[in-house]
Amino acid sequence: MKVILRTPHKEERQLEGPLTVRELLERLGVDPEGVIVARGQELLTLDARVEDDATVEVIRAISGGGA
Repeated sequence: MKVILRTPHKEERQLEGPLTVRELLERLGVDPEGVIVARGQELLTLDARVEDDATVEVIRAISGGGA
């Protein structure tokens, strides 16, 4: 599967699937608490299955404060 990391710079990786999102993040060494994972317009849960031919994005969650 094609994985696009946006944490914060764009980087592409290839992983063999199928994998759950949790397994995918473990293989990448990414903490699941700090990111969201999307396939197209769909946000994926940690137990969602990602097939080998899929493209997913791992996007770092950013929070901000008010002024």
